[in-house]
Amino acid sequence: MNNSKRMKSIAAILCAAAISICFTGCGSSSSSASVSTAVQETETVSAETAGAAELEDGVYDAEFTTDSEMFHVNETCDGKGKLTVENGKMTIHITLTSENIVNLYVGSAEDAQKDGAQLLKPVTDTVTYEDGTTEEVYGFDVPVPALDQEFDLALVGTKGKWYDHKVMVSNPVPVQEETEQGTGNQ
Repeated sequence: MNNSKRMKSIAAILCAAAISICFTGCGSSSSSASVSTAVQETETVSAETAGAAELEDGVYDAEFTTDSEMFHVNETCDGKGKLTVENGKMTIHITLTSENIVNLYVGSAEDAQKDGAQLLKPVTDTVTYEDGTTEEVYGFDVPVPALDQEFDLALVGTKGKWYDHKVMVSNPVPVQEETEQGTGNQ
């Protein structure tokens, strides 16, 4: 939902609260409860909007969730990817579990198969597991239309069949740049 639609939703909630007050009486405890509920809902919607709109340019660790146990980020990534924000545009790099997913598409599987569809191509990532073994797997840079909102992400595997999925990016935490303290290297 874009900011304009959210603001209209907030206005609708406040109007409903005001109408409720008029019909239940100014001194009624239910009118106070309605106003309180409307204010809480408005604050929640406003906080979500502000969080997405005010994310500064930079790199963040962010959760990447999917609707499938078969399509998820590699276990070494703890359910997260690297979210990059540049000039207000967000992209998350996700490292997958294998090289079996060969392309992604932001949108539906049906649209991914149309001429001119902009398929996301993989890069090779190397992961290191707890036991010290390493493996090459595919990673993808996925454009993120909004935080905390599901969006369509289709995938095609090595067998050529497209699948529809819903994914969401949430909880961005700024990545702290590592500094070389006490090493003398500057």
